[in-house]
Amino acid sequence: MPQIIEFPPRPYLGVRRTITMTSFHLVADRIGEIIGRLAERGTAPAGAPFLRYHSIDMAADRLVVEAGVPVPAPMDAEDDLLAATLPAGRYVTTTHHGHPDQLAGAVESLLRWGREQGLEWDLTEKDGVEHWGCRLELYRTDPRVEPDMNNWDTDLQLRLT
Repeated sequence: MPQIIEFPPRPYLGVRRTITMTSFHLVADRIGEIIGRLAERGTAPAGAPFLRYHSIDMAADRLVVEAGVPVPAPMDAEDDLLAATLPAGRYVTTTHHGHPDQLAGAVESLLRWGREQGLEWDLTEKDGVEHWGCRLELYRTDPRVEPDMNNWDTDLQLRLT
């Protein structure tokens, strides 16, 4: 069952890319590198790595997505890594257990639930393009520990207005 949780600002290091539905690897595959660069700095992640969706244009197959890793305190950007902060606020959150290919259905169920509850997402739509204030998929399962993607746990967090 989805819950509404108040989150404080959460700093992270990440990388942003404009991708298509078939090129998610260009951003998602950077998570391991970000974790490695944090280790080089002597910093452990402060939470699960995530994908943050900034804009979604399904008609044009164009998405602006960040791969990020939470950090305990703000850090400096380096090279093509950006230093940013997830905005504070109220988020609808739920956990999906299963293959990441099933996340689209889980998100649709969460959006439907929110509509039924009369909730307003931190979302604007212009010319068929969704622009999210903060829409996250947090990957709680370490693929080195559990390689079977059917056993992965992914938290979905969508910010409310």
